[in-house]
Amino acid sequence: MAKSHTSGRTTSQGADQTVYVMTGREIWRRMVKFWGALFGINFAMGVATGVTMEFQFGTNWAYYSHYVGDVFGAPLAIEGMMAFFLEATFIGLFFFGWERLSRVGHLVVTWLLALGTDLSALWILIANGWMQNPVGATFNPDTMRMEVSDFSALIFNPVAQAKFVHTVSAGYVTGAVFVLAISALYLLRGRHVDLAKRSATVAASFGLAAALSVVVLGDESGYTTGENQRMKLAAIEAMWKTEPAPASFTLFGIPDAEARETRYEVKVPWMLGLIATRSISKEVSGIEDLVKDVELRIRFGLMAYEALEKIKVDRTDVMARAKLEATSGELGYALLLKKIRPDVLNATDAEIAQAAWSTVPPVSPLFWSFRIMVALGFFFIGLFATAFVLASRGRIASSRAFLWVALLALPTPWIAGELGWIVAEVGRQPWVIEGVMPTFLAVSSVSAGNVWTTLIGFVVFYSALAVVDMFLMVKTIRMGPDLLLGPARDAPASPWTPRPAAIAAE
Repeated sequence: MAKSHTSGRTTSQGADQTVYVMTGREIWRRMVKFWGALFGINFAMGVATGVTMEFQFGTNWAYYSHYVGDVFGAPLAIEGMMAFFLEATFIGLFFFGWERLSRVGHLVVTWLLALGTDLSALWILIANGWMQNPVGATFNPDTMRMEVSDFSALIFNPVAQAKFVHTVSAGYVTGAVFVLAISALYLLRGRHVDLAKRSATVAASFGLAAALSVVVLGDESGYTTGENQRMKLAAIEAMWKTEPAPASFTLFGIPDAEARETRYEVKVPWMLGLIATRSISKEVSGIEDLVKDVELRIRFGLMAYEALEKIKVDRTDVMARAKLEATSGELGYALLLKKIRPDVLNATDAEIAQAAWSTVPPVSPLFWSFRIMVALGFFFIGLFATAFVLASRGRIASSRAFLWVALLALPTPWIAGELGWIVAEVGRQPWVIEGVMPTFLAVSSVSAGNVWTTLIGFVVFYSALAVVDMFLMVKTIRMGPDLLLGPARDAPASPWTPRPAAIAAE
């Protein structure tokens, strides 16, 4: 998530610097350097927190790393190289190359930095998308691990691609809201008015395009969820019964997990069918029917599990290998029973039904997280559209009511982003890898005391970083561009602007 936020800010800086190179006006250079300083603080904190995450796969998720490390590790390693080589190189040139590079050269560096953060986010989301839709990999009974069988399928996973464009667009929104909110603060206080007005204008136009993209690309995420994670979609909709075509979208309701119903529903006709199936002629499966499907998949998974046990005893058992190959796609469903009893092959019908119902994620948190996230998405469109109209009419600095709304909106993109990740990650429970590995099997075998010690340590560490981050950001904003960069000076003419002597000669 931090990668997409930094990408949003660097892309905005690239737009500002492009204007600076084209016009040669010093105000645009100061805008790039001021917002770049705030970006640098956030980037440094992102690196400090991101490094910790790289190590926790081995410490906290040991069996996960063993079982799928050959698949999951590839995009993560590429991301690491891009993050610590590509981004690190260009961020150094961005901050220390102002006096050493030409203006055009520095502009190229800025756009390459933005591209680097996008590519870094791409590989993270390819890894995460594989956990949601594990394509391009097969189970090898000889190594007892998942292995890559089609790297192109892994890269072009439709879930990963939809997640990438949606997440990065959300990061652009976050960066635009941040710039708009801080610009609004300056305008309310009558400080740095020229910089704030231009920054607000850029944030309004860039943010409006990004907010519209989030909604459109979010629709694509809904379609891929309907194709590949039907249980998640049913839980988001609190849809216990199968919705016949044309399927309706539940705008409001009160989910009741115990009664397995949603009370006081307000529905929008046809809308869910268009989102989930791209049609009005297909039904959308409900939780109860999906649980029945899972029961059947568990039974096929038990066949795969039995074959695997025979292969462990005799690796030359041809019939067992053929049976495993035919049913290996359902092996993960049999593993759900390990939480209920260790000898899964002796599971009763009641235990199979219990395991099937365990695949239903928490309905109420998903239902409300999704709807609040969508509501905030439309709020951002309204916010940026209003800012765009006011800026185009030259009235943004005098519209104090709107400036207060923009300032108070500062935390909302982070809230929307966290809600989006709740939908994505809580929505795939109880799976750490959808249909392949239950979450409870992926964790390391450590004592409760070790878990509490490391958890408390991480909370203290991250809280300290959050305090430092907020302190530095607030301090830099209070200083403003004048104290941070020194008094403004006239810049030399742009290489793309005719010089006065040349004009006189003509």
